Amino acid sequence: MNANNANLNLVAESKLLMLKPLPTVIAGPCSAESEEQMLQTARELKKDKRVTVFRAGIWKPRTRPGLFEGVGRVGLEWLQTVKQETGLLTACEVANTKHVEEALEYGVDILWVGARTTVNPFSVQEVADALQGVSIPVLVKNPVNPDLQLWVGALERLNRAGIMDLGLIHRGFSTPNNKPYRNHPKWETIQQIRSMLPGVPLFTDPSHIAGRRDLLQTISQQALHLGVDGLMIETHNNPDIAMSDAAQQITPEALEKLLTSLDLQHERVANAEQLQDLRNLIDRLDNELINVLFLRSDVSKRIGAYKRAHALDIYQANRWSQIMENRRAIASEIGLDPDFVNVIYDAIHQHSLGVQNEIFTSAPVSSKAVNQS
Repeated sequence: MNANNANLNLVAESKLLMLKPLPTVIAGPCSAESEEQMLQTARELKKDKRVTVFRAGIWKPRTRPGLFEGVGRVGLEWLQTVKQETGLLTACEVANTKHVEEALEYGVDILWVGARTTVNPFSVQEVADALQGVSIPVLVKNPVNPDLQLWVGALERLNRAGIMDLGLIHRGFSTPNNKPYRNHPKWETIQQIRSMLPGVPLFTDPSHIAGRRDLLQTISQQALHLGVDGLMIETHNNPDIAMSDAAQQITPEALEKLLTSLDLQHERVANAEQLQDLRNLIDRLDNELINVLFLRSDVSKRIGAYKRAHALDIYQANRWSQIMENRRAIASEIGLDPDFVNVIYDAIHQHSLGVQNEIFTSAPVSSKAVNQS
């Protein structure tokens, strides 16, 4: 793989793109909890012809032990019953060899690799090795952190194991400030990953981006306007009592209303004169902002030279705490989100430290140059 693209060996016709109607809708509960819950949800979903794949979490990776971690193998039996009764294709997440072997034993149609697995190349390789010689569609969720090379690398590992029907799931990223999302969508990554992996189906998971029901429609609409091939939306017959991620799941009835509300046209762009005027204003403000950042960076260089000449530490903890306390207070006074200001200043501070580090590792600074600064 070069720095930007992967050379994948893909099937001529992906089963993931042959699912009709488009965009493909994958729906089902975050977790399999009981056979009754699975069947009730699946029967309702079957009524909506736009849903073609039933998903359920069989094994649940949790941040801390002691939480509900899925029902395990018995859930695959329920998933098999769903397929037999409704005819819906089935999908579940796998994270290790045991998961793969059991999912294949019960005839699961589509597998996906979760975000916490994608982030670990050892785990992805284990899944790839377990799938050696198997012909099955595999979807890969983006890693928790916004590292596209890691995402691409996961597909490459699976492809080298012989998996040719591959897809991507965009489920958002953990960033310093995710508000109002559970995971920040970073919409620009859709175009970036498309350019790196042309021809690979791309789905968006609004449930994990939103973390709450009221954002699902907006996120789904934005994803479709950006041209994704499908949506994965967590759906539960009684989401309020769900054993995992209750706040982001919706009923099959709510899903039907959500899907009906969506505009399926890609790249819907407004060309109104008023919008263009506002964009021109943004451009002017951005130019001013860049100039101010340049001037600030120049001051950081001078500070770095002074610290080096006077044997001072680059990182001044007390000074940084005072800056952040002051900047957050100013932000609050004018109605700007202090957490947003935190993110911006963290980036500025890291750049400033980098500039000063360069000063410390460069040629000696003369006392004359320091005095002039």
